[in-house]
Amino acid sequence: MSRLMRGGDAGAREPLLTGGHLEEEESLEDEGEIIFERRASTNMKQSADLGPDRRLTYEEAVEETGFGLFHWLLLLVCGWANASDAVEILCVSFLLPTARCDLHLSSSDMGLLTASIFLGMMIGGYLWGYLADQRGRRKVLVVSLAINGLFGGLASLAPWFWLFLLLRFISGIGVGGSVPVIFSYFSEFMPRLRRGAMISCLATFWMGGNIVAAGLAWLVIPKTWTHFSLGFVDFQSWRLFVVLCSIPSLSSALIIKLFMPESPKFLMEAGREREALHVFHLMFKVNVWRKGKVFPEFGLLTSSKKSRESGEATSFSSQGEYVAILKKALLPIKNIYSGQLRSRSVILMIVFYCTSFGYYGLWMWFPELFKRMEEGGSPCSNRSLSFQLTHNQSCYPVKTAVYMEGFLIAVSNLPGNIFTILVMDSTGGKALLSGSLVVSSLSVFLIYMVQTKVQSLVLSCVFSCVNVITWNSVDVLGTELYPTQLRSSALGFFTGVGRVAAITGNIVFGKLVDTNCAVPILLVSFLLLSAGLVALLLPQTKQTELT
Repeated sequence: MSRLMRGGDAGAREPLLTGGHLEEEESLEDEGEIIFERRASTNMKQSADLGPDRRLTYEEAVEETGFGLFHWLLLLVCGWANASDAVEILCVSFLLPTARCDLHLSSSDMGLLTASIFLGMMIGGYLWGYLADQRGRRKVLVVSLAINGLFGGLASLAPWFWLFLLLRFISGIGVGGSVPVIFSYFSEFMPRLRRGAMISCLATFWMGGNIVAAGLAWLVIPKTWTHFSLGFVDFQSWRLFVVLCSIPSLSSALIIKLFMPESPKFLMEAGREREALHVFHLMFKVNVWRKGKVFPEFGLLTSSKKSRESGEATSFSSQGEYVAILKKALLPIKNIYSGQLRSRSVILMIVFYCTSFGYYGLWMWFPELFKRMEEGGSPCSNRSLSFQLTHNQSCYPVKTAVYMEGFLIAVSNLPGNIFTILVMDSTGGKALLSGSLVVSSLSVFLIYMVQTKVQSLVLSCVFSCVNVITWNSVDVLGTELYPTQLRSSALGFFTGVGRVAAITGNIVFGKLVDTNCAVPILLVSFLLLSAGLVALLLPQTKQTELT
């Protein structure tokens, strides 16, 4: 993949990807991020430097590059990054049934552990989202994914609960950046008429990450051959599972660093026409690989944002006013709650909070609830509540059925993802979001009502199938409701709100699962229903143009 294109038109500049950079004899001012190899080409020089009479908007330029191989390769790269976030987030839920023995955890401790990564995501979400809007999507993705994988892997060596908690928190800071930025980055390469379906395809990789995490847990955690001593830590199978879960994030960071360009939409908004043209040229050449087509000449209608921000930065530096810099960092939040964006921002904040509380509050506890159901009955039956968390007595030997059930719930995402891909562009995100939230609410309510393990498993699979439609719809709506200069910041802010909800949900489950199990489950059902009704107030964005 180090050479996506070679050959083709003799009279066109030949772009290629080498060592993470697009090479060119003339240096560009993009801090070395996007540099192209230069070939003899008067046509490309005119389009990049002189600017022909025909000047296109972003949407028109994307249409000129066509749709093809480049977009599918981008889907695989961004999809793997999205899957890596799912693996890192959900791996904690799968290690709880055994790690609680080695780390001597109570139910409250487990609630704190599952909440720790979301606390990191809450902090990282807005921080990285803001930096992505200011400095570029690609660089932020690489750094955040690397932090995620590195500290997630180091957590496997933590001998004490407090250290494990701290490392998972730092890993969460990395996850908080990559989740919102991936969707902004990906959407800004997509033509308008295919954007909804392609973003839905990207969201589908979350299911893939879920399946990877569940499958690894099923294959690795019950095994006893992984047990050995490192002196300062007793390396059980769940620790190997944590190491394996860090690999997707690290590999995603490496792939994006080595092979992917910056977002052309971001470059245009930053006033960097030449670099944006080079990215469009790359997209075109990869899409028409071996077809011998010539890149059409055009210029771009770019923004003067870069020069304005440069002046502001100089002013801040000369004045030495940290308060002014802080105000600038918080300005996107003010903007998304101003003018016509205010009402949709309030609605999305409610939707993100309720959905995240319900999904992460319940999903992170599924393996533990199913372990309790091994005792018989429903998750909230009296027999389940008498389950005692004693050291080693109940954790070993590990019961494989718990992880098999988690795997089945993860796989049940598939029908919901397929459905979303097929109908998103024709139906729109608003209707799918509201309808899926209402059905999710009903399925959670029925989980509380049923009395057998099989019934609980079936309804949990229904919840998994339908709730993934909710998240796919939120991903599409979030990218289409905000302009480029606010998109990553807005998604980062709302995912931060969702992390607050996830933290709250996991703490509530940890505090009440042993004493008042019905309260958190019924609360999840109520919040999902509320979010479904509020979502009806959002504007319709079906096949809208990105601004």
